[in-house]
Amino acid sequence: MRIIVLGAMLALLSGCTSDRTTIDTSQSLVMESSVLSAGILTGEPAISEHEGQQRGSSQLYNQQEKPVTLYYRFYWYDDKGLEILPFEAPRKITVAPHSSVEISSQTGNLTANKVRLYLYL
Repeated sequence: MRIIVLGAMLALLSGCTSDRTTIDTSQSLVMESSVLSAGILTGEPAISEHEGQQRGSSQLYNQQEKPVTLYYRFYWYDDKGLEILPFEAPRKITVAPHSSVEISSQTGNLTANKVRLYLYL
């Protein structure tokens, strides 16, 4: 009986030590619930080429009567799901009442083909 239990524990531990080097990039927009509660609407970021660089962009819309200040960060990934360095610093933006603004990020890394946008207050 002890051998079976020990074998099961070793199998669980070996599963915990798997070395994952890729990130699931299927979710291209991560928005904390507080951002939605503050009245900010947006869609998934679009990728385009601009002056030989990859450009990720998204429109933010404030549906409230007051300005909303939020933070955002774009994360870039290659076709294997590996995050591209260097990391971009978080940015801050204020969206005026009942208006929209475009936020964007550019990378000179030509292997970048996926982007994730993270929004938070």
